[in-house]
Amino acid sequence: MPLGLAALDDLFDAFEGLRDVLGGNDAIAIETASARVAQAASAVRAIGAWRSDPAVVERLNAMMPLIESARVRVALLADHASQRLSILAAHGAQTAPLTYGR
Repeated sequence: MPLGLAALDDLFDAFEGLRDVLGGNDAIAIETASARVAQAASAVRAIGAWRSDPAVVERLNAMMPLIESARVRVALLADHASQRLSILAAHGAQTAPLTYGR
């Protein structure tokens, strides 16, 4: 298997792992999976001529729905967390403890 396709397989697996942990509440697992995606993406970018290899371009295009679904999921979860923090802030520290201590 060409190096580029192996790197893409790693990226695909990393996104699959991220998607799996995004449904849970384990912040460490999400952070670990995010770091794995970042490393795998860096490896793909390091492939000098990846844009000119039709097999690599085809594999990237096939991965786009997975990548987009992970991006949307992260955006939704971030928005949900922001909304929850706003609700807590609106109720004040007497009703809910501060998110960050001093």
